[in-house]
Amino acid sequence: MSDVRVRFAPSPTGYLHIGGARTALFNWLFARKMGGKLILRIEDTDIERLKEDSVSQILTSLKWLGISWDEGPEKGGDYGPYYQSERLDIYRKYCQQLVDEGKAYYCFCTVEELAAERARQSAAKLSPRYAATCRNIPVEEAKARVAAGETYTVRLKNPTEGSITFHDLIHGDVTYGMDQFDDFVIMKSNGIPTYNFAVVVDDHLMGMTHVLRAEEHLSNTPKQLLVYRAFGWEPPKFGHMSMILAPDRSKLSKRHGATSVEEFRGQGYLAEAIVNYLTLLGWGPGDEREIFSKEETVKLFELEQMSHKAAIYDTKKLTWMNGQYLSELPLDKILPEVKPFFVKDGLVDEAWFADNEEYFAKLVDCVRVRVKTLQEVADASSYFFKDIEAYDEKGVAKHFKPENIAIMQQCIAAIEADEVYDLATTEAAYNKIAADNNLALGKVIHPTRLALTGRTVSPGMFDVMVLLGKEKTLERLHKAVTYIENHQ
Repeated sequence: MSDVRVRFAPSPTGYLHIGGARTALFNWLFARKMGGKLILRIEDTDIERLKEDSVSQILTSLKWLGISWDEGPEKGGDYGPYYQSERLDIYRKYCQQLVDEGKAYYCFCTVEELAAERARQSAAKLSPRYAATCRNIPVEEAKARVAAGETYTVRLKNPTEGSITFHDLIHGDVTYGMDQFDDFVIMKSNGIPTYNFAVVVDDHLMGMTHVLRAEEHLSNTPKQLLVYRAFGWEPPKFGHMSMILAPDRSKLSKRHGATSVEEFRGQGYLAEAIVNYLTLLGWGPGDEREIFSKEETVKLFELEQMSHKAAIYDTKKLTWMNGQYLSELPLDKILPEVKPFFVKDGLVDEAWFADNEEYFAKLVDCVRVRVKTLQEVADASSYFFKDIEAYDEKGVAKHFKPENIAIMQQCIAAIEADEVYDLATTEAAYNKIAADNNLALGKVIHPTRLALTGRTVSPGMFDVMVLLGKEKTLERLHKAVTYIENHQ
């Protein structure tokens, strides 16, 4: 076990976004490759944006994806609490340390005063920044005003000149001039720390060796390094993963389709496919392969191979990949995931599965090879549970012709005479009918498929016949013959 410690630190303001899932995944991959630990920390100090049940949803999504953590909620550990809302006294203690050391100071500027200053700067075409109004207030005077109950924030006293450079593990050396930063707030007037302060205290006290996160945090890094510098702490190594953009290279949003893990799961995507797809958003195995497991990725993963170019979000590719996993994964992994879709669509109730496990397994195994999602498995199975209410119009025009009545009646007679009624006997019977009538086998199969499913596309026709059963197959063939007779 190495001393590598990385973290995933979501803010519980909604479901686990696909970008957040990717961040968690790459931290997990790095920790497993290095024999280190992944720590889960919940950054829940943004009170106004917190959403009830978000934490449980995030934990559920991570577990479903197979991304396990070594310390954090439900696991515990030696560096807790792992919820920021339970660490407020820690932040206040370290904030006071910086004030006492003269590295931070109390700011008594009101919201209105700050807004007026920004307006003046904007009018003068200057970049908005704090004017350091309270920076040089004598310490005793500032303490007296605090003791008197005056509202205040705490700001970090930053250098006014020079630059700050750090090496990013993905983007290389990055430099920011100090003219881009003012004395930013580290403790708000309500006693809640700002993000850039709390995250530094947490990452230091929790022993993080690497901080691997989304590129949108790149601009936060210099501010955090200023906090590290104020404390005299050694910062971790930083790596910022490329952005995920929509196909039109705009910022990813709801208009581009599902964006949360929970939504993808609800639409019938498999965890294995999502993980595989996310892995390719910023990294590759070094060859042309597109399908590979988490375990294979751990062996091959190198942080240096991660791309600094934006990754393009493509649900078509994810859907194709899901179809590959749907057809190739062991059936016992598919069955528990697909059951809720059959219940949701009203095909069966929960109790049905207990008495029909073998039949259900055969059905799913038959259907899954021609569809791309679990929802499509249920959609493609509906005719096994519901009567045919309508036939595909194009199929009717092509396959329900008057001359097909005689062929379908021969099929009915052959099935009625079939005492075994399995794949072999049904296929043999249809081959004989085709040969006796000097027809291609498809000319016999297509009208039957339409009669049994209402569709022109289905799993193997003989599989469908056997799964429907002899009685229902005959019933639907008779119904189709009557339909053709009534629509000549």
